[in-house]
Amino acid sequence: MVRSLDRKLLRDLVRLWPQALAIAMVMAAGVATLILAVGAHQSLDETRAAYYERNRFADVFAEATRAPNRLGDAIAAIPGVSAVETRIVEVALLDIPGMSEPASAQLVSLPDIGRPVLNRLYMREGRRPIVGDENEVVVNEAFAEAHGFTIGSRFKALLKGAKREVRVVGIALSPEFIYTIGPGDLMPDPRRFGIVWMSEKTLAAAYDLDGAFSNVAVALLRDANEDAVIDALDDLLARYGGAGAYGRKDQISHAFIDAELEQLAAMARVLPPIFLIVAAFLVNMTMSRLVALEREQIGLLKAIGYGNGAIGMHYLKFVLAIAVVGTLIGAIAGTWLGIGLARMYGDFFNFPFLIFRKDPSIYVIAVLVTVVTAGVGALKTVSGIARLSPAVAMAPPAPAIYSRSPFWRIARLIGLPQSLTMVIRHLVHVPVRTGSAILGIALGVSIVIASIWAYPSIDFMVDVTFFRADRQDASISFSETKRIAAAYEVARLPGVLAVEPFRSVPVRIRFGHKERRVSVLGKPADATLSRVIDMDLRPLTMPETGIVLSDMLARTIGARTGDIVEMDLLEGDRRTVQVPVTATVEGFIGLSAYMELSALNRLKREGALISGVYFSLDTARQDALYAEITDIPAANFIALQKVSLQKFRETLAENIFIMTFVYVTLASIIAFGVVYNSARISLSERGRELASLRVLGFTRAEVSRILLLELAIVTFLAQPLGCLIGYGFAYAIVTGFESELYQVPFVLTPDIFAWSSIVVLSAAAISALIVRRRIDRLDLIEVLKTRE
Repeated sequence: MVRSLDRKLLRDLVRLWPQALAIAMVMAAGVATLILAVGAHQSLDETRAAYYERNRFADVFAEATRAPNRLGDAIAAIPGVSAVETRIVEVALLDIPGMSEPASAQLVSLPDIGRPVLNRLYMREGRRPIVGDENEVVVNEAFAEAHGFTIGSRFKALLKGAKREVRVVGIALSPEFIYTIGPGDLMPDPRRFGIVWMSEKTLAAAYDLDGAFSNVAVALLRDANEDAVIDALDDLLARYGGAGAYGRKDQISHAFIDAELEQLAAMARVLPPIFLIVAAFLVNMTMSRLVALEREQIGLLKAIGYGNGAIGMHYLKFVLAIAVVGTLIGAIAGTWLGIGLARMYGDFFNFPFLIFRKDPSIYVIAVLVTVVTAGVGALKTVSGIARLSPAVAMAPPAPAIYSRSPFWRIARLIGLPQSLTMVIRHLVHVPVRTGSAILGIALGVSIVIASIWAYPSIDFMVDVTFFRADRQDASISFSETKRIAAAYEVARLPGVLAVEPFRSVPVRIRFGHKERRVSVLGKPADATLSRVIDMDLRPLTMPETGIVLSDMLARTIGARTGDIVEMDLLEGDRRTVQVPVTATVEGFIGLSAYMELSALNRLKREGALISGVYFSLDTARQDALYAEITDIPAANFIALQKVSLQKFRETLAENIFIMTFVYVTLASIIAFGVVYNSARISLSERGRELASLRVLGFTRAEVSRILLLELAIVTFLAQPLGCLIGYGFAYAIVTGFESELYQVPFVLTPDIFAWSSIVVLSAAAISALIVRRRIDRLDLIEVLKTRE
């Protein structure tokens, strides 16, 4: 008896293979998304952990103006410290052959004897500089590739006003600079900013740091108290111009990778459940209607002795067989896509190697989740089988009773076509079935919206960041604070049309028990080049007193307008001050704080000092400007707004296009599966009616029009509901992607809804063509043999 039901199961799978495959593909999309997201997250996390361990990435970092090397022993004696690396770190302009605009580099010293204790280099080519040769350097791989540098290539570096020609003897990677970003830039630009490792003796001589260091990296013991070590390190460096120690979470490279890991984790939490919920709904819809079509067979099976359990298990096996196929397809696709995504991240973050571990637990979870999802989807249907008695199940369903209503009179008066009247009467007569079909297609629309929501959000972010807030053409950062007169010196450079000074002060801002390390940016009250944009997207006039916080920073520390926050000044006299929050403003990248420039200088108890200058320029004279900037001793970095915007767009476009293509493909599969199953089930349910119409003289086109018109009405009615559900899905994803480094605005424009509808309507059109072919091949005699 069991073998007979198994044979029926195989026949059903063969007979309904298109519908079964469509459901399996929906499940496969959910499985692939789960494996893709979790696999890429684990790959990036494990690769980073292995890279950090092998190359001894430090746990705590600190800068100082000039600290004596003997202080290294005192730092090593701090409880919890396992290793110390004192070094010289500076930023300098570069003069690279064939490049008109100036590039910059972070110069990092290498010990003249032995290897670095921490943050060790992973050599790709060549070697480290030898002792005594002041012109040998090692450059990071991305910078070398951007300029075509090989061993022996030469360029010039501006070391505190003196140009020095250096020679590349090595190309390397470092765990400290996995994500290499220049001051003031939003995205890595290896053409304009790189890492250059030089002999400690060379840098010490150039920057007057003989017997001293300007940066220290510290490794901690496993059970060390990081906060206590940071406090002790700050105390030691305070008298030497310490700018405040910080842990890994505030180290720029590590922080950006953490943000990517958070987004991957959010993707794994949000998208797979959405896909699998749709799969469960689709299984329920398909199985309930399949059981309705086979109620006579179920009655007959019960009449000849099959129990409820055996029959229920038969239909459950049908679902599980589909789930197994879907899981297998999804596992293969998810693994392939996960490896591709991990490689993309590996290239973007400059990892020397990549670990993609096919963790069996991921696949076990994927199988369990899919099987449970399919089982839940079929549970209601299987439980309903037990309530069917043989006599009721074997009896044909009662003919539909259609009562006259005002709608039909109106339809007759306005001359509504008979076929349309038939379709509407049928849809209204079975509201639950019609509603489930509309909901299923609406979910298809919503998933497409959830896959392509990012495009208008990114455009909005670019508009606010680059066209409303930071409207300058370029900015110059100084190696140390300068008098306001430095701004007038920049104004006299060729091609400079307008200048606007700024100052950046590192602080530790605190409200209650929450604190963050940020830089307070001082801007003139009447700033026009680099403006602060309020929550209503209007330029904010900087208040004469108090501090302005970005919305994310305010939410992170729990402060609101009117609250008093504490700030530990991390440079200069290192006081703790209290300032009121006068406003919160819009900000999408990082945690930001602003003050009026003169108010910030008063808070520091210093004169009119600045850290750099924003300026607009005449592009016709930019080459002359670039030539003179490389001769300014105080300058160490120039940020070009248009270049930053281009790099921002390129990076986001590449990453988002790849991710969007993957998810739109999966969403399209789901949309097609939903629409196709709805159409095929409707054809199965109404096969006898359509065949009867053919016998009565209706043409194939007329018969097809009735069913396809029903599909069209259901599909169009699903669009508004799908847009509403998609809005909720997109909002959930945006919320999940939010981190302290990235705050993606939630913007959904009409074209997103339009494109999502187009995808689903295209799936409906393809489904209609397939169904139309099946209607044309209907065997009238076989269909009409169905017993009334």
